[in-house]
Amino acid sequence: MKKFLGEDFLLPNETAQILFDNYAKDAPIYDFHCHISPREICEDRHYSTITEVWLGGDHYKWRLMRACGVDEKFITGNAGDREKFRSWAECLSRAPGNPLYHWSHLELKRYFGFDGVLSAETADEVFDLCNKRLADPDMGVRGIIARSNVKVICTTDDPIDSLDHHFVIAADENFSTAVYPTWRPDKSVNIDKGGFAEYIAVLGDTEDTTINSTEDLFSVLTARMDHFATLGCRAADHGLDYVPYVPATSDEVDRIFADALAGKPISKTDADKYKTALLVFFAAEYHRRGWVMQLHYGAIRNANPVMFRALGPDSGFDSISTDTCINELAKLLGQLEKDGHLPGTIIYPLNGADNAAVAALCGCFPETGKRTRVQLGSAWWFCDTRSGMETQLTSLAELNALGNFVGMLTDSRSFLSYTRHEYFRRILCGLIGRWVENGELPNDIPLLGGLIRDISCNNAERFFGF
Repeated sequence: MKKFLGEDFLLPNETAQILFDNYAKDAPIYDFHCHISPREICEDRHYSTITEVWLGGDHYKWRLMRACGVDEKFITGNAGDREKFRSWAECLSRAPGNPLYHWSHLELKRYFGFDGVLSAETADEVFDLCNKRLADPDMGVRGIIARSNVKVICTTDDPIDSLDHHFVIAADENFSTAVYPTWRPDKSVNIDKGGFAEYIAVLGDTEDTTINSTEDLFSVLTARMDHFATLGCRAADHGLDYVPYVPATSDEVDRIFADALAGKPISKTDADKYKTALLVFFAAEYHRRGWVMQLHYGAIRNANPVMFRALGPDSGFDSISTDTCINELAKLLGQLEKDGHLPGTIIYPLNGADNAAVAALCGCFPETGKRTRVQLGSAWWFCDTRSGMETQLTSLAELNALGNFVGMLTDSRSFLSYTRHEYFRRILCGLIGRWVENGELPNDIPLLGGLIRDISCNNAERFFGF
């Protein structure tokens, strides 16, 4: 019987162990998409309790606790930190097979030296152990980042953000990790969602401009991208319910935009026309600047209207859409290629059923000298599981070039989530190791080790230009 989270965790044979130990384990992390706070990096926040780190904003954990019937006061409510942690520990015991079970124990092992099992019985012991460790000077967020061997962090930032904290971080010669903003313009795209006109007014204020037309809008957005570029921005990210493609004339788009500013209802067709125009505009700018375009799509947002009213968005009540938009995605990419404006692109479908279709589509847009310009991104959100990762890796290997893959990201709000890279790398090495043991790949450790190292860090460094 193997030891729980032993050295061979998720590594089924000697080949996998060698690949992980020699090529993946100590590879630096390029975290090119996450939701951690630049302010907390700037201020080197020190957390008082493990509850603050783990439950302060983690809707993955919140969902699991709700699935176990926990009262909301122990999740996002006003219960004490120890009581919340006890509730989480009890729920974790009910979650074998959930990646949270492995992630949580990996974090306890790597950052706090706890080699046991978190449960209702051990909750108080672990709570006290973690809080004592968090009080150490090296356990601020900067210390955690350095200990995790993170070379680059790309935060997620709105065009209206001042980026003041990024300026402070960039000027600090004592902090070696590069922290770049990522352009996330969703609120300027979502013309059919509440608060759009109010947001556009605030966006104009950032450049001392009143936005009355799409010409004004594009001018302000371009100026804001220039602002992001001064801090080394390398990537943009779009969170889309689906990828639209409904071309329209500039006059049509201007009329739709004017209607939205006037508070008129926007039809789905008109919204898609506007969104298509915005995506085409953005992609051209990304191409010109050498930025990578990331497209996350396929979520059903805020499926529980009662809880949405109570807690707002991003609180754990989203789900997976089964609607496919592959045809529209293909047309959008085709239009950008035709225009000569297709940037390096990473596509993240939330529904794993789209993996093969996206992997195949990515092969339609080669560029001489560029290793897989359009990529199937890592298994995302609800697919961020062992089976989800293996499915994504297999689809990519079978329909594209696995060795060009830019690899894993945390997509997390927690500074302890860097163990997700270890989790991914173990799964990757385990998959390759099984193929070797089955005679599906040659037993060429240096060759395969180079591939593992590329996927772990080198490809991301090249693709984003870090």
